[in-house]
Amino acid sequence: QWGIPTITVAGVFGMLAGVLASMIESIGDYYACARLAGAKPPPRHAINRGIGIEGIGCVLAGMIGTGSGTTSYSENIGAIGITRVASRIVIQCGAVLMIILAIVSKFGALFASIPNPVVGGVFIVMFGMVTAVGLSNLQFCDMNSPRNIFIVGFSIIFGLSFPTWLRTGTNSAVIKTTVPELDQIIVVLLSTNIAVGGIIALILDNIIPGTKEERGMHVWFTGADNSGDTSKEDREEIRRSYDLPCGLSRFFYKCACTKYLPFCPPRYDDFDEPDAELIVDPETNKEILSTHL
Repeated sequence: QWGIPTITVAGVFGMLAGVLASMIESIGDYYACARLAGAKPPPRHAINRGIGIEGIGCVLAGMIGTGSGTTSYSENIGAIGITRVASRIVIQCGAVLMIILAIVSKFGALFASIPNPVVGGVFIVMFGMVTAVGLSNLQFCDMNSPRNIFIVGFSIIFGLSFPTWLRTGTNSAVIKTTVPELDQIIVVLLSTNIAVGGIIALILDNIIPGTKEERGMHVWFTGADNSGDTSKEDREEIRRSYDLPCGLSRFFYKCACTKYLPFCPPRYDDFDEPDAELIVDPETNKEILSTHL
């Protein structure tokens, strides 16, 4: 219908900028979803796996010709907060139902007939839930500290105001480099509120001195990594929430090289201490501590 597909450098870099902005937003969605579901913060391998699956979804979308990428949807996270339902089975059944409804065009016409004020009201509630969950993560920080108050306030205001100004009129023309593709990437990134606010907060939080307790890092470092510093109970909960489904984790454990794959969960059994018991030494007739390896 539109002729032979063409690939241009400007188009590739433009999509790359959109993907980078989407990745930043998706990482925030993962943490918000875990928070609403009552799960531990997602570890590195779970975040890597989520970003990778979104990439595969974008490739499939491009092959099908939908004209849009695949990414996490903040409204769905808001729905989890409203309904208090975070079961994977419910999400899977909803996905199957959406596929079935997509085949019948009458259902699409029914949803399209919903008045805009109703849709807007639902969006306000859902985005409000997501925003509140994001702000609730600040409870781990010392919000009595002038340092943290300045970082939070400046990041929020700058993240809301600067992208709006850049999208107004011809203000985006101020971004001028010698490479048009680079201009496009910078404009897309700086036009994304969550990307601008997150980058500003990241820079300020790392250049302004502060203790780990003041920054809340002592809480985030616990249970959010792949090391053995977490307790056995936390590792069991992380394994139950973020391991690969259908026994795929055991399949990957059989190959030693899989530990270098960023999307594979670690071998938590390697972190577990061996079981110990008291036995009697027959020579000295004394109780000693024995471990089974």
